[in-house]
Amino acid sequence: MNRLRNIPLFLALWGVMAASMYVPAIHGLVNERFAEARAFFYSGTLGLFLVALIAITRSGRRPRKRGGLGELLALFGAFTLLPVFLALPLYEGLGTTSYVNAYFEMVSSLTTTGATLFAPARLSDTMHLWRAQVGWMGGFLMWVAAAAILAPLNLGGFEITTSAEPGQGDTATDHYDRAQAMQRILRSTRLLLPIYGGLTAVLWLCLVILGDRPLVGLAHAMSTMATSGISPLGGVETAGSGMMGEAVIFLFLFFALSRLTFSSDTLTSARPGLLSDPEFRLGLLMIVGVPLVLFLRHWIGAFDFDDVEDLAAAARALWGGVFTVLSFLSTTGFESAAWGDARDWSGLDTPGLILLGLSLIGGGVATTAGGVKLLRVYALYLNGLREMERLAHPNSVGRASSHSRRLRRKGAFVAWVFFMLFALSLATVIGLMSLVGASFEQATVLAIATLSTTGPLIEAAAETSIALADLSTTGKMILSAAMVLGRLEMLAIIALINPALWRD
Repeated sequence: MNRLRNIPLFLALWGVMAASMYVPAIHGLVNERFAEARAFFYSGTLGLFLVALIAITRSGRRPRKRGGLGELLALFGAFTLLPVFLALPLYEGLGTTSYVNAYFEMVSSLTTTGATLFAPARLSDTMHLWRAQVGWMGGFLMWVAAAAILAPLNLGGFEITTSAEPGQGDTATDHYDRAQAMQRILRSTRLLLPIYGGLTAVLWLCLVILGDRPLVGLAHAMSTMATSGISPLGGVETAGSGMMGEAVIFLFLFFALSRLTFSSDTLTSARPGLLSDPEFRLGLLMIVGVPLVLFLRHWIGAFDFDDVEDLAAAARALWGGVFTVLSFLSTTGFESAAWGDARDWSGLDTPGLILLGLSLIGGGVATTAGGVKLLRVYALYLNGLREMERLAHPNSVGRASSHSRRLRRKGAFVAWVFFMLFALSLATVIGLMSLVGASFEQATVLAIATLSTTGPLIEAAAETSIALADLSTTGKMILSAAMVLGRLEMLAIIALINPALWRD
């Protein structure tokens, strides 16, 4: 264990990813996909060999003490450089695509975006397993990083509830050396992996019992826990488990709404219980409110045309709205099989703006979800509510706790700064995509989908289908950079390029 603490984070991640290639290699061998099995076996073996060589050459070095930004830089390198290695078996095994396409696919999977260049039928079960597996590992990586890297640095949403500046700890002891950082990462991994893996296994078992093929059930279980939206079928609406499978997935999507649903090690407030957490309550409000508004619109429209549907049709339309709203709010991007019925009832041919807005808001802090995060939205809501009270009563005193006062003051200020940075990033990506030939609507959908890490939004929100494979190489690399930026967030990137934060 002491030796593991001295291994750089990037090298450790490289070794884990290389070892994980043996899983699809075995799957390909069992299913007689020998070319693919060899591609994964050789790539995994080569990766482990290189990791071993680098580890041997570094074995005599003494780790330097430095701030936690060193591990944040390793995390950035993992999302940008590791896909170069992860794309190797996909490129060699498929044999009919470019390396840029394979790299884009792996960046999309590792950042849990789930955008894909390939139709489901073009990839074998082994390749689908690899995509889902990389997405699952990327989700777990972000979950561990939130507790072990982002929380001590007050990034990733934790800056809303603390008094320190983003990129700095609350005290001098929060600047730990590399061995201490790896110790914290290993401790978080040991505590969280059984929960993450156990929940995935339970969901997989439920989906298989309900009628999914084992591979499809496993891919959907991994995608649900990682909120990647990766599916061998192109979505859960055509899965064999049907509506019952959607209901089970719906329950597991709630884990992406709050930092308190996974564990208590990232708790940043003194509120007892999940139902008292503002993130979870705000998420519930949207899950209930948005489908209800759409459903009432459906119902009024039915009366206008003297065409009142039966109770079963009404319940199906309502369920389609509820499931799809939670799925896109968690940045997973699965559509319900009844989502088409919900659109027909509302008269909205393509309710893309609703899905775009939900994906932008995103899930909870310290979860696998992307987006702006519910806690930041709540901080701005508190600040806005207080400002409206002061308009009516200028001399009034806020009646909230010290925690809420910090949220609506400094927390709201930092949240507003983040919103401005997000808007700037969004405008930049839209402008760059417009320069490479995308229309304004396409550029907007692509920018929001990548920055919020909600890849299925590209198909669901656009009025006309967007073919990612037809984009230029430059366009694909722009979107790859946007996915990394959306996964790590702009505040973390700014912290990395700030020289003052790198001092011991």
